[in-house]
Amino acid sequence: MEYDVLIRGANIVDGTGRPAFSGDVGIRGDHIVDVGELGGRIASRTIDAGGLTLTPGFVDIHTHYDGQASWDSQLAPSSMNGVTSVGMGNCGVGFAPARPSWHDRLIGILEGVEDIPGTALAEGLTWDWQSFPEYLDALDRRSFTIDVGAHMPHAALRVFVMGDRGADHTQAPTDAEIAEMERLTLEAVEAGAMGFSTSRTWAHRDSNGVSINTLTAAGRELAGPARALRRAGRGVFQLVSDVYNTTQDELVAGELALIEDVARLCGRPLSFSLMQSNQAPRRYRELLDYAQKLAGDGLDVRCQVAPRGVGVIIGLRTTLNPFCALPSYRTLGADPVGRVQSLRDSGMRERLLAEARRGEFDHPSAELMRKYEMMFRMSDPVDYEPDPARSIAAEAAASGRDVLDYLYDVLLEEDGRRLLYMPALNYSDGDLDAVFEMMTADNTLFGLSDGGAHCGTICDASFPTTTLALWSRGSRNGHRKPIEWLVHGYTQRNARHVGWFDRGVIAPGHRADINLIDLDALALPPPELHYDLPAGGLRLMQQPRGYHMTLKNGVTTFDRGKWTGAMPGGLLRGEQRSAL
Repeated sequence: MEYDVLIRGANIVDGTGRPAFSGDVGIRGDHIVDVGELGGRIASRTIDAGGLTLTPGFVDIHTHYDGQASWDSQLAPSSMNGVTSVGMGNCGVGFAPARPSWHDRLIGILEGVEDIPGTALAEGLTWDWQSFPEYLDALDRRSFTIDVGAHMPHAALRVFVMGDRGADHTQAPTDAEIAEMERLTLEAVEAGAMGFSTSRTWAHRDSNGVSINTLTAAGRELAGPARALRRAGRGVFQLVSDVYNTTQDELVAGELALIEDVARLCGRPLSFSLMQSNQAPRRYRELLDYAQKLAGDGLDVRCQVAPRGVGVIIGLRTTLNPFCALPSYRTLGADPVGRVQSLRDSGMRERLLAEARRGEFDHPSAELMRKYEMMFRMSDPVDYEPDPARSIAAEAAASGRDVLDYLYDVLLEEDGRRLLYMPALNYSDGDLDAVFEMMTADNTLFGLSDGGAHCGTICDASFPTTTLALWSRGSRNGHRKPIEWLVHGYTQRNARHVGWFDRGVIAPGHRADINLIDLDALALPPPELHYDLPAGGLRLMQQPRGYHMTLKNGVTTFDRGKWTGAMPGGLLRGEQRSAL
């Protein structure tokens, strides 16, 4: 046969940003070999794509599947949202390098920073590694539905080198310890790490509420891994900082100076997280301008941005809700069914409402969970640009009821399964205008989905689906972009940034990573609660509508939304080059 797979009659959006065109795609093995009018050619399998849009598989460079990848092969919900390649180990957190004495504390960091159930990690992690190269070897022994790459995470590296001192971000490493961080980072990149990642945000705390151990790492410390990337001549530097989330101009100036110093020293692509925060709702513009300035100086510095609000999912069965920080709520136990039954008791209701009105909240999220004007019922499909006039606060006011009393009843709807959406970031103005501004600015990347993390709090691994569905049709205020531009952002542009040059484009010599999409039907229903992590841990899963088929390396992995069980993916070691 001429081809193993022949896809006929597709509307091809090839990932480069050029206009879509009608054509066929011929696949042999795991690569695309022909694109165009392939009439008369024969294949072992022919797929009729009439009426469907064909895109490259999406490349999500910001996920946290580091633990899940050691026990799970599907890597959902990213894989069910058209993603065929992911980068993990972002924000400086991960599980390698790791000495056995630090296993529990590394789990605590991921549990606190990324809301991944510690019990699931404790039961699921195989720990058949200590060094970072050994971690990559462990991943390389597994197969996945998608391809995975991993960063060297600063938090794990710091304690591996410094021991218990490294757990405290105020403790400075010695020159010898910095040299060892440089050596181990170089070793990791040469073994196939994507690069190096770190966190510099107060929001990242472990399960005991302690600030992440990389929070205030000085420039001299970060210089070690930066030098390693320069010596290797490959790899990227990724970080998250408080620059977008503070009113302190001095802090911003210091952080931006550090970012510039690191970018100059490593000489490699660098990206940092950028969102609109309620604390500093116009700060993002300053950061976009700064990235543009650095680009003008010849530095490859980019902002990772999100295509919608970063949304907290609120409910009685999820991690957060407006009553979870109250003393009486904490007596209800972990069983979600029993908890809902207890909340129906009138006495419990009275106690909780009384505690809430007295302000007896004791949780880092307490202030956030009192922003009732930012809470919205989740519709089907989910409205990711909800009208502030439809908030829970507005509903309560319209009904003439106290907002807490009203909210209590709302959360008990659907037998306690009612979910609310709260855009905690990127929604300061009650619309997505700022998001559009960030998405369309120069020197930005589509990222920040955090797939595999925030299991009971956030379900943003569906970002690629939102990017196509929302922005190709237009926002409430009429902002939109062509489908070709949107697909380019989640394929070739992301892939090139991290050095994966063999994917993200529908062209001969590139990986046969392909989505067939019914754009008219593309939509996201509300997430569902699944208790399928190890030890019965909870995670939010969001199954989109409109994906007709996804192929990874020429193998069908999803057919009309159903996983086929195929696992043609694996570990990506370092840069990837096209076959041609």
